Amino acid sequence: MTSSIQERLFPTLTCFGCGPANERGLRLRSYPGEDGVTATFTPWPEHDNGLGYLNGGIIGTVLDCHSAAAVMHEADTRGWTALPGAALAYVTAGLDVRYLRPAPLTEPVELLAVVTEASEAQMTVDVSLHWDGKPRAAATALWKRWRPRT
Repeated sequence: MTSSIQERLFPTLTCFGCGPANERGLRLRSYPGEDGVTATFTPWPEHDNGLGYLNGGIIGTVLDCHSAAAVMHEADTRGWTALPGAALAYVTAGLDVRYLRPAPLTEPVELLAVVTEASEAQMTVDVSLHWDGKPRAAATALWKRWRPRT
């Protein structure tokens, strides 16, 4: 199987949502595609919102982390590497999440992320979570260049 964006670019990252090196994390795997960056995420029983659906915090986490994959892939493609002293090239500056419909707890959901604006200073990503052919949550993510302060 092809390596994910996370495994290829950040194999030692311990992020809870997408870090390949976090054995207890969600371990989201994202892949470049023709229409954007895609992923499939299968919730765990522990991700219950108390009513039998996928918890909103987990949804927010996978939307954030999936948008990160799109940004890091775009940055890698353009040669925008991390600045000296920065662990990553970009960091989340904002995430505007909209919950549209309940998402299932027991079935895989699909994610799609599209970089809509890209400059070396910042990027904007539209990211969504789908199940049964319908959007369940969507977000606009703003990512800014990580400029370490000394």
